[in-house]
Amino acid sequence: MDLHEQLKNLFPDHIESEHEEFLEEEHELFIQKEPMICKFEKRKGKATTIIEGYEGTDEDFKILAKEIKTKLSVGGTFKDDSIIIQGDYRDKIMHILKEKGFKVKRVGG
Repeated sequence: MDLHEQLKNLFPDHIESEHEEFLEEEHELFIQKEPMICKFEKRKGKATTIIEGYEGTDEDFKILAKEIKTKLSVGGTFKDDSIIIQGDYRDKIMHILKEKGFKVKRVGG
């Protein structure tokens, strides 16, 4: 007995509705010619990685920030035209950005 049949036994009065699958459209990011800057700083004694220099719209930069945070499973924020990621993830972030077609320049250390 599969899960679908078990649910029918538990809820015999339930009427199935047609559900539509919503596919999230992949947003095309603006790829710039100038390199983005990926640098390391310590703020209040904690390591942070800062990404600056994106020339596209703020919405695109926020989407990029969310994608980086999701892929690395870390916290971070988008503030003052820069992405601030908790921890030192310069190498991983640079690899992610290069895969997307961005030019990245490592600054500091």
